[in-house]
Amino acid sequence: MPEPFTLYKLIVLYMLQKVDFPLTNSQISEFVLGRGYTSYFTLQSVLSELVESEMIRQETVRNCSYFTMTEAGEEALRYFHSRISDPIREDIDRYLQDNKMQLRDEVSVVADYYKNTADEYSVHCVVREKYSNPIELTVTVPDEAQARAACGNWRQKCQEIYEFVMKELL
Repeated sequence: MPEPFTLYKLIVLYMLQKVDFPLTNSQISEFVLGRGYTSYFTLQSVLSELVESEMIRQETVRNCSYFTMTEAGEEALRYFHSRISDPIREDIDRYLQDNKMQLRDEVSVVADYYKNTADEYSVHCVVREKYSNPIELTVTVPDEAQARAACGNWRQKCQEIYEFVMKELL
């Protein structure tokens, strides 16, 4: 049986291996903390160490961290896979199976903004799928309030915007 900190790392790696999209800090936390595996602060240390050791990659968009597994993480998991007990693997598998669509939806529609060189704000909006981004759009707005509003509306409006663009282009 691995020491607890190592087991938590393996749990995170196993979760990331089982999905074909990034998982957010809150999605990983929901599972790990909801099952009582460890505390919030221990989990944050685990995630930090996995990022530092380049076993997982972290991308932050609008104060939300997205995690994906790297080749080093895949290799480590292949080597230590057997150290995760069958009940824990089954618990993870069941959780991901029951929540996969919701988890995917939460991370597939992303919007962020940044101040550009013209002293305005560029809003970058994306709908991600496994192997492509069906729509990726960057618009410029004059102020940060509008940039925040555009990011906030992207999730609800992306399908409508995509349909409009495709209709107009084709």
